[in-house]
Amino acid sequence: MMKRSEPKQNRKIIIEPRQGPSGYDARSRSRRRPGRRRRRPGGAKSNSGKGAAAAPPKPPKPEPKRPTRIEIPEVISVRDLAQAMGTNPIEIIKTLMSYGTMANINELVDFDTAAIVGEEFGIEVVPETIVEVQAEPGVEGPKTLRERLLEMEEDPSKLKPRPPVVTVLGHVDHGKTTLLDAIRHTNVVAGESGGITQHIAAYQVEVDGRKITFLDTPGHAAFSAMRARGAQATDIAILVVAADDGVMPQTREAIAHARAARVPIVVALNKIDKENANPDRVKQQLADMGLQPEDWGGDTTVVPISAKKNINIEELLDNVLLVADVLDLKANPEGPAIGTVIEAHQDRHLGNVATVLVQKGALHPGDAVVVGQEWGRVRAMFDDQSRPVKEALPSTPVLVTGLQGVPAAGDILQVVESDRIARQISAERKEKARQAKQKVTTFSLEDLYSQIKEGAVKELNLIVKADVQGSLEAIVSSLNDLSSDEVKIRILHQDVGTISESDVMLAAASRALILGFQVKPDAVARRQAEQHGVEIKTYDVIYDLVDDVSKALVGMLEPVYESREIGRAEVRAIFRIKGRGKVLGCMVLEGEVRRDAEAAVLRNGKEIHKGKISSLKRYQEDVSEVRAGYECGMTVEGFDRPREGDIVVAYEQVRVR
Repeated sequence: MMKRSEPKQNRKIIIEPRQGPSGYDARSRSRRRPGRRRRRPGGAKSNSGKGAAAAPPKPPKPEPKRPTRIEIPEVISVRDLAQAMGTNPIEIIKTLMSYGTMANINELVDFDTAAIVGEEFGIEVVPETIVEVQAEPGVEGPKTLRERLLEMEEDPSKLKPRPPVVTVLGHVDHGKTTLLDAIRHTNVVAGESGGITQHIAAYQVEVDGRKITFLDTPGHAAFSAMRARGAQATDIAILVVAADDGVMPQTREAIAHARAARVPIVVALNKIDKENANPDRVKQQLADMGLQPEDWGGDTTVVPISAKKNINIEELLDNVLLVADVLDLKANPEGPAIGTVIEAHQDRHLGNVATVLVQKGALHPGDAVVVGQEWGRVRAMFDDQSRPVKEALPSTPVLVTGLQGVPAAGDILQVVESDRIARQISAERKEKARQAKQKVTTFSLEDLYSQIKEGAVKELNLIVKADVQGSLEAIVSSLNDLSSDEVKIRILHQDVGTISESDVMLAAASRALILGFQVKPDAVARRQAEQHGVEIKTYDVIYDLVDDVSKALVGMLEPVYESREIGRAEVRAIFRIKGRGKVLGCMVLEGEVRRDAEAAVLRNGKEIHKGKISSLKRYQEDVSEVRAGYECGMTVEGFDRPREGDIVVAYEQVRVR
């Protein structure tokens, strides 16, 4: 007899989970680690099948208290600004976006923008106070750390002898690199393109237990500017002149660069082993250039050598060391390093690298450095043989890696305390360079007298070019007669021919004027002169040239200026910004308005105020100029009672020639 089945609704159906490998739950399709209990929703752990009370949630962390007042530098990154304000960088970025400024976390913002952001957060933003420290003995008054790095006077007790830095100069193919090849006993020439050095290289060699640092500069005319940098960074110049070729154009330029750098010259009379060598003729040419040989009764050391056959190389080095002994070269090997960048580039393996010549202190891996407008931390240092260097003392050239950017040749390297300070100094320099990009200061003949009175000029450096040798000699003789007790005239370079790019680069490096008689600058030289602020004056009458220089020395050659209107803007709104006063919201109607331009404010056609446009912005961003048809915000110095409808007329002073 069959049992009566239970109703379906009362049946209890139990579905056992399919068991797979150990710890595997087929329903959840996940693997649980043995010995771990699964968390229930709510965060409570299961307790052997028994219900457990849910643990109370942890209280949220209190938000950091925001400061009411912060100090920041002229420029600051969004990350550092957020950290100073005690908030999230995202909040700073959102605030900047609300003002129309798109910035990422590493973007740099100026002080004015940071002050506006601070107002949104209820934080007063003030300029950073530079903390002064007591100066070291021998330094007058308190100095900031940065000033001490740049202007520190060395304690004589800490000075120690350093190797001389020697620059090799001369005409192309006169044997400069072959000479260094003989000194270093290496084959450098074979690795060059066409036998011409195409970069500034730095080497250090040891001679009789003493070190000498060599800078091998290019001899080709196209690299005149690089050769000028080499001459400025050296103690002694070796002028290589071929005995079979004599003094050539680049030889004369090399002499001018060395004289401008005020370094002694040792002449290496190369290729004396050639059959057509004529040393006496070359010595006569050198004497005509003002380099009187010692064996002719002068003070210029001339050593006959053959770099190819290794003749008299030791005698040349002995003379270099003798000149170094006379100079008594010393430096302080202690403290933070200061050096000069000889060259810099981007290496595919090492990144941004720079060849640095250390001049003061000691440079070590791990040092935080500022190099011109760039910064970084020294990751590694190598010598000219690619060997790692742990310490670079004065007069030591090293290849430095770890920079954030590629500096320019001639930039100064400084060691600072930390990455933060290095980054801050770099940002400030970039901002100042951006603002000064359009402001090229020209050292002009018309401004000479005022600079003499201010003590800014003690010597007038001139480069004279003429069409023929007779005119050149007459001009130079007349100019030398104009020297006085207040200012001395130095003719850095004199030659016959067109004013070239090399002349402009020498003038830029030496702060000199270029005077041309019956010659004109070529197109390249004209562009370089405008870029570097070098004044070129050309004449057709010798009397006019000499008369202008004479008048400039006594203050009679006054510049004449006239005002020229460059743009007009109408005031359409007035804003009051805390700490900045009243800002004029304007629409530019004609031309353009520029920051730092002189301005006149007109009301009902009458001039009511004159001042300088001290700030100019578009959507919270500093700009140098705003053209017609665009809106802008500006402040005019001393103008505190603006009205809507006022007209701001911007103008500039133009020199009338």
